[in-house]
Amino acid sequence: MFLSIFDLFKIGIGPSSSHTMGPMVAARRFLEFLRDECNLSPPPVDVRLTCSLHGSLAFTGKGHGSDRAVVLGLMGCIPETLDPDSVDECLAGAQQQQCVIAEGFPQWRFDPSTDLVFDTREPLAGHANGMRFRACDAGQNCLAEQVYYSIGGGFVVTEDGLRGLAEESAAAHLQAVPFGFDCAASMVSMAQQHGLSIAEMKRRNEVCFREPEQVALNIQRIWHATRSCIQRGLSQCGELPGGLQVRRRAKSLFEQLLRSQRRGELGPTATTDWLAAYALAVNEENASGSRVVTAPTNGAAGVIPAVLYYHLQNNPQTPDRAIEDFLLTAAAIGGIIKTKASISGAEMGCQGEVGTASAMAAAGLAAILGGSPSQVENAAEIALEHHLGLTCDPVAGLVQVPCIERNAMGAVKAMTAASLALHGDGQHIVSLDACIESMRQTGRDMDAKYKETSQGGLAVN
Repeated sequence: MFLSIFDLFKIGIGPSSSHTMGPMVAARRFLEFLRDECNLSPPPVDVRLTCSLHGSLAFTGKGHGSDRAVVLGLMGCIPETLDPDSVDECLAGAQQQQCVIAEGFPQWRFDPSTDLVFDTREPLAGHANGMRFRACDAGQNCLAEQVYYSIGGGFVVTEDGLRGLAEESAAAHLQAVPFGFDCAASMVSMAQQHGLSIAEMKRRNEVCFREPEQVALNIQRIWHATRSCIQRGLSQCGELPGGLQVRRRAKSLFEQLLRSQRRGELGPTATTDWLAAYALAVNEENASGSRVVTAPTNGAAGVIPAVLYYHLQNNPQTPDRAIEDFLLTAAAIGGIIKTKASISGAEMGCQGEVGTASAMAAAGLAAILGGSPSQVENAAEIALEHHLGLTCDPVAGLVQVPCIERNAMGAVKAMTAASLALHGDGQHIVSLDACIESMRQTGRDMDAKYKETSQGGLAVN
């Protein structure tokens, strides 16, 4: 299926696209479902809303703020426009009043302390990130029910929507765009056949749904939010919330690098140090619940920004068109991976999050450094290949250890992959398509305790 660049890069808040943004979106959609499709608006007396979180959401939802996100969604909030500084006040109001009030919706009874349940016993069949919302009367009779799945990167689908994803014809869907590549091989073949870059094909697909000026403007808006996140993260210090006593490091590392630069004493690891500072800055902001851009997820949000920001800092005359090309190329790769496998840590482990982000960043960098479509595909494959098997085992269910450092490593791997690809001719043994399929199979075979449940790996050791 065709995925827009704006499906993969979405402005929201931390700490997780699947566990924070997804539940918030689902809760808001349940309000709309009650208002638009049920005869419960205005609600009968004594009707109460409930929500149960299942699978990975149940195991690591507290650390990822899933419970807070559900309450905010039931209060009408959406990730893109929510002010992170207003969250605590909103939550306190809901707890005190034991109801949720959203503009444009009826008031519903809802006590966050009793009506929101982390159900670790019953996983829902469709996906590891399942949510069940209900409206019940005073006798606990269900008046309306909806199940949603948060499938990674902030994407949310109903049970019917999940079946539709499995059944829809990707080929038919892709007929709506001029360059409907459904795999890496067809992407490269089309680019070579038409003499176009991957970015230009992606751009021409995007303008089928938006005016060209709007596409460019929205990409710049995404990049502005991303750059602001980096700069904010580089200026913050102190301890991250959650109880692990993880201290922010981006500001200190950044200031050390600036001092060394002024003295002319930058060492041989300077490139990786700058990349690490930028990646840490984003993911420390994400872990604190601040505004962040999915790239393609929150847990992997630092990789792509770090690589592009480093390039721009060292090439300040880079035109806006090159920034667009970087992000469009990255989105083309991310779209293929999401369609052919998954970008959800609860399905793939961290290979699906940081691995995908690294592949996207490598492709984007190779593209704006003059790489051919074959070299761009090669760069993405190298980066993804060397994340295969990477588990998602967050300590205490928080996106701090090992998640923050993994973004720094993903950025370094992306830059290395782009360099290796550009020093070759695009010919290589393992194709990106084969690598994506290997990741899908590895994720399928990986034990659930290593897929964002905090039941194995570093989380228990």
